[in-house]
Amino acid sequence: MLVCCLSMSAAAAVFVTNFEIGSKAAYLVNLDTDNVVFEKNSDQKMFPASTTKIMTYIVTIENVEDIKNTKVLVDQEILDQLLGTGSSLSGLEYFVGETVTVYDLLNCLLIKSGNEAALLLANYVGGGSIQKFVDMMNEKAAQLGCEGTHFVNPHGLHDPDHYTTARDLYTIMRYAQTLPEFIEITSSTTAYLSVDADKNYPLITTNKLIDSVNGGDYFYEYAKNGKTGTTDEAGFCLCSTASNGGYTYMCICLGAPSVTASGEEVDVNGAMVDSKALYEWAFDNLELKTVVDEKKPVCEIPIELAWDQDTVQLVPQGSFSTILPKDVENSSIDITTNIPDSLTAPVIEGNVIGSAVVSYANQELCTVDLIAAETVERSRMLYFMESAKKILQSRWMILAVSIVVILFIIYIIVTQIYNNKKKRNAKLKAKKKRRSGK
Repeated sequence: MLVCCLSMSAAAAVFVTNFEIGSKAAYLVNLDTDNVVFEKNSDQKMFPASTTKIMTYIVTIENVEDIKNTKVLVDQEILDQLLGTGSSLSGLEYFVGETVTVYDLLNCLLIKSGNEAALLLANYVGGGSIQKFVDMMNEKAAQLGCEGTHFVNPHGLHDPDHYTTARDLYTIMRYAQTLPEFIEITSSTTAYLSVDADKNYPLITTNKLIDSVNGGDYFYEYAKNGKTGTTDEAGFCLCSTASNGGYTYMCICLGAPSVTASGEEVDVNGAMVDSKALYEWAFDNLELKTVVDEKKPVCEIPIELAWDQDTVQLVPQGSFSTILPKDVENSSIDITTNIPDSLTAPVIEGNVIGSAVVSYANQELCTVDLIAAETVERSRMLYFMESAKKILQSRWMILAVSIVVILFIIYIIVTQIYNNKKKRNAKLKAKKKRRSGK
């Protein structure tokens, strides 16, 4: 769908929706092309709440080799760290003193959003030090290029020094989707935490966008997976993906109000409402369009020393497709070329001649190299004539001719002087001879 050459660079085209969203920050990206199609305060510092657990998953999965057979003790002392925090729990309090697999803990972490699961995983992977695990989270964020992110805990409970951005959270979730089990777990609406036949505790997803049973009006049939988060300070947060009609998008919504100014709880999860609205808008209004085609000439350029040919056509070095509004016409795509005034034969097909900047609505879409569409041989006769002309018009030739002319003039003058002198001498001799004859 997207063909780019090494010398082609692409930029994002961000579009305007026909509605407002309540989330303080948002970031919508087409995953097929990596085009950012909508953003709002994407680099603003935001509190991530439980979307933090995406990074908790990443550090865990990269440091535990066998998550389905590695077991962790459900330690009461670890759970007690959450007393009085009003934390969301996943049911692990019913399994104190028993061991559960890391895989089960990841289900508790990502499906039910259990804060106690985050602490148990952090304590285990950190070798008994949750702070060490948090340091690993920050190191990973730095490795991923997240410059606006800093973690102080593995679960997302509020701390003024615990923050991220919508853009960074997109980077984190996009990376998480490349790792084992993440998509499978975050796509699940129900799982069960089991230690033995007598203990079978259900885990119901907090992401109502994917839950056809419990999601109500939030349910969106094209939503695939995601991770929720909520605190009074962070508001409603949601990282999710959706696929429809051959397109896949990832949406990050942060900071939708969860409490009013007077402290009353807000009934509507604005992050889910906004995510659903953004997906519907993208699927209804955007599509992949080819803005430059390697088979279609962009322009032509004059060529010299070619027999019976005055111009050469230039084509893009590669085709480029990007996400644009469905109603965009080709005439709305602007192409600005940067090419020389003319060429001199020979020209080889595929030679890079210049470049072109492709834009839409004053937004740069890509820059692509322009190459010669054909090979044009040099005419020997025209080349000889041009070479002769250049020689004749060269400074040295003009100087040489000038010197020859000057020498010729000097020669004429000297010859004339010599002839005049010779004539005078002849006259004198003749005159003397006449006198001696007398």
